Amino acid sequence: MAKIVIVMGSKKDTDHAKDVKKVAKEFGIPCILRIASSHKTPEKVLSILKEYENQEVVYITIAGRSNALSGIIDGNTTKPVIASPPYSPKFGGADIFSNLRMPSGVAPMVVLGGEQSALAAIKILGLHDKSLLQKISDYQKKYKEKIEQDDREMRGG
Repeated sequence: MAKIVIVMGSKKDTDHAKDVKKVAKEFGIPCILRIASSHKTPEKVLSILKEYENQEVVYITIAGRSNALSGIIDGNTTKPVIASPPYSPKFGGADIFSNLRMPSGVAPMVVLGGEQSALAAIKILGLHDKSLLQKISDYQKKYKEKIEQDDREMRGG
């Protein structure tokens, strides 16, 4: 079964990962949380990739500051990788640039929010699972209906 594998740089990233996991659960997609640091435990990062190499997965990496995690994972797998760095006001948000500037041959996608990262992963998995496409459409419809409802309320009706 297709799944989302979240690799966090540290336990501090758990709250952001929970946002991803919540949406994945709503869609019935298994979501596995792992912790490995590209700087401190690169061998562990590579061993995690080996665990899932023959499975249908989308990786979501959650790491702040200097995000080498997304690059090392993307550079060592053919599976899709979504970098979802948690926002940090500590550097005025400038640490996001470590997610945007990758070397040649390395191309993780960058999606900032947990919910949005989950949706991107689910859309990727939907390329091979048409039942997910209907669930995505229903999910989007819910948001569209909310906008219409808010507009009616705003107009007093």
